[in-house]
This record gives sequence, structure tokens and C-alpha cells, in this order.
Amino acid sequence: MTNGLVLFDGVCNLCNGSVRFILRHDRAGYFSFASLQSPAGARALAERGAAPTLNSIVLIEDGRLYESSDAVLRIARRLGAPWSWGYAAVIVPRPLRNALYRIIARNRYRWFGRREACMLPTPELRGRFLD
Repeated sequence: MTNGLVLFDGVCNLCNGSVRFILRHDRAGYFSFASLQSPAGARALAERGAAPTLNSIVLIEDGRLYESSDAVLRIARRLGAPWSWGYAAVIVPRPLRNALYRIIARNRYRWFGRREACMLPTPELRGRFLD
């Protein structure tokens, strides 16, 4: 894989907002996307022996799978300044980063809401989505 594949919860408003943010700031067009609920998302996880999950954003990059805060930080690193500076948070121990991540993930529907269906990309962005 020559770029990063972001797998996200397609019905989560926070997750959809995050995808829109990445699209807006990914000037190089490095990332492609698939919802975790889609056949493409399930296939990408299965190809790497990973169990389907809706509780974490997933990044597949250079054949490796990253979840939770690791995925978020690696995505930020590719977005350019000032967003890439967020990667410095990698010095925070993973258990602490992931504890905060899990709190947000567990409450995301309550705090940010959810959609009835997965986000549909605009025609000009359709090529960046696998499903």
C-alpha cells in the first residue's frame, strides 16, 4: 500500500467530522478512507487478521495496523504543520493516551451524536473512498 487507509465508524458524527478534517488538511492526498461497517473496511481488517471493531479509528500504513491514539497521532503527523506537531504527544505513555481515547470513544455518540447511515462522499472525493 502506497498510502494510508483510514477506517472509521461511518455513523459516528465525531468520526465523520474527523474524516472531513483529514480531507481538508491532507494536501498531498495521502489518505484513503473506508467505513468500518463497509465490506471494504471489513476486508481490510480481515486481510490483517484483525477483528472488526467500531470502538477505534484504524490506520493501515505500510502494511501495519494502528488503532486508537497511535492511529490518531500517525494521521496527524502526515497533515503538516501545525497539526503534525500533535505527533509530539507520542511521548505520553500509550496506556495514558489510550485511556483518554477510550473515554472519548465510549461517549462519542452521546456527546456528538450519530447518523442513520454512513457518510456519502462528494463526487470529487469519491476516489479517496474504497466503498
